[in-house]
Amino acid sequence: MPTNKNYLVISALGNDRPGIIDNLSKAIFDNECNITDSRMTVLGGEFAILLMVEGQWNTLSKLEDAIPGLEQELGLTIIAKRTEERSAAADLLPYGVEVVSLDHPGIVHHLASFFSQHHINIEDMATSNYAAAHTGTPMFSVHMTVGIPADIHISTLRKEFLEFCDSLNLDAVLEPIKG
Repeated sequence: MPTNKNYLVISALGNDRPGIIDNLSKAIFDNECNITDSRMTVLGGEFAILLMVEGQWNTLSKLEDAIPGLEQELGLTIIAKRTEERSAAADLLPYGVEVVSLDHPGIVHHLASFFSQHHINIEDMATSNYAAAHTGTPMFSVHMTVGIPADIHISTLRKEFLEFCDSLNLDAVLEPIKG
């Protein structure tokens, strides 16, 4: 008999130090819940984590009740929100976007604006800056996963996107994600 799945999204932020993931994942395990999806990174001196946790409604409630104690114990700011499993959008095509350029303000905003104007959802994004090999020039890279509606003509979109990137002096690739 199928059971109704219950989910909790947890966001936590705090000073980076060893053991945060160990302690947070132990609390989730001890409350009989399971991490189904996660993103973790260190930004500056801060550790940031997003978790999607699955459990029975009562075990998720126990975990929610434990959050104030976890914040105190782990030195984190934690936000939790109930959610539902994301339904698969059959009419969206998964594409990967890679952009590299000299670092300058507004790159993320311009890219987000382009996709928003085309009614394309950015589903995942990671950015970084680094020094170019040999020259030390400040560089910026963006990796995105976008969901392109199936009714959009891909070759036209790709052409518009590459022209848009050329106008901003961005090197870019827009390719399907192979499953």
